[in-house]
Amino acid sequence: MSDYPPEPWNLAGDAWLSVWRVPVSEIPALPEGARPLVWRGRATVVTAWIDYRPPGQLSYHELLATVAVHGRRAATSITGIWVDSETSLAGGRALWGIPKDLAAFEFAGGHAFTASAATGDDWIATAAFTPRLGLPFSIPAAFEVVQTLDGRLKRSPVASKAGARLASSDWQINPAGPLGHLAGHRPVASAKLAGFTLRFGG
Repeated sequence: MSDYPPEPWNLAGDAWLSVWRVPVSEIPALPEGARPLVWRGRATVVTAWIDYRPPGQLSYHELLATVAVHGRRAATSITGIWVDSETSLAGGRALWGIPKDLAAFEFAGGHAFTASAATGDDWIATAAFTPRLGLPFSIPAAFEVVQTLDGRLKRSPVASKAGARLASSDWQINPAGPLGHLAGHRPVASAKLAGFTLRFGG
């Protein structure tokens, strides 16, 4: 099925995030007009494994990598993203210019979390997370996602709320794969966003 809901999408689930500091010369190409935020020659990359589920509008798994960029407020540009839903793929590309591709996922929960993603060509990455300290309340966040849609820069608003817990993480990344720019680097921080709600688009 490739029919998709109109924007905005209201989604919910759990996410496991890692923050990386990568030499700006190593990050993938960004949309024309998007400029990375750079400090001491490094850009900030955020990766996330996401399990979308009810009561959100769609249920699917996702792996993404995004780069912090300049914007009117907090902003990011997605450089790699994979889902196991043709509906999500079609909607993400058509509505916001998000370059989604299909992949096969394995997610395993419990106190710790493990995940893997692979395409028909090769594996992309695997990761294991163990939650640590948590906050007793939910944290709101608002930012924009900057992509190219129909030859123009598209800025899409995102608003979310989630309970946050710091986590430790162990990543294995295929150096010859689409996240190869992260191979050889280690996250500077990781976290679990539990029971998030998210509104994507205007």
